[in-house]
Amino acid sequence: MTRSFREQVDERILDHAAELFAQHGFAQTSLKALAEAVGLSKAGLLHHYPSKEAIHEAALETGRAQARLVFDDVADLPSGPRRDRRALELLTDVALDRPGLVALAFQPITAPADHPAVLDGADMLIHEIFVLDPEEGHCSERLVRVVGALSALAVLTLAANREGNKTTWRPRIITTCFDALGHAGAEASSYGSDPLED
Repeated sequence: MTRSFREQVDERILDHAAELFAQHGFAQTSLKALAEAVGLSKAGLLHHYPSKEAIHEAALETGRAQARLVFDDVADLPSGPRRDRRALELLTDVALDRPGLVALAFQPITAPADHPAVLDGADMLIHEIFVLDPEEGHCSERLVRVVGALSALAVLTLAANREGNKTTWRPRIITTCFDALGHAGAEASSYGSDPLED
C-alpha cells in the first residue's frame, strides 16, 4: 500500500517522538527536541500536531492501532505455538519498521520505576494476542514468558535497527522470542510470514 507524503512525514514524526518520549519521559522531552529530531522547526512540527500532548497521544494510538492489526490477524487461530509464532512474526515486523513506537510501548518494562504496572489495562491487546488469562494473576508462568519474549523482541529489534541488518536479524529474533514462550523445538511452521501492512 502506497502512503502519501503527509502520512510518511507523520509516521516519521511519531516514531522519532515515541523514541524521545521513551528515552527521556514525556515531561523531559521538549517540542524543540521533537522538532530537531525530525528536521522541522517548532512551527513546522506544530503544523502537523497542535501540541506535545497531541504528539504523545498520537504515538500511543499508533502503537495501539498496530497491536489491533496484529490481533485481527491472529484472532481466528487457536491458542498455541502456531498463533504465538504468527504474532511474533507480525510484532517483529512492526518493531523493525517502527523502532520508536516499540521503545515507547515497552517503556513500562524498560523503565519500571516510571511505570510500575508491566501489563495494565492499556495493554489488554497483548493479553488477547497471546491468550493470557487475567484470572491467572501477575505471576503465572505464561505471563512471565510473554513479558520475557516481548522484552527480548524490544531489545533485539532495537539492536537490529542500530546494526542496520534487519533481514539477518528477523528470523533469529522470532526464534529467540518463540523459544522464550516455551516452544523451543516445537514444529510450528512460519506460516504467513508477510510483513504486517498498515
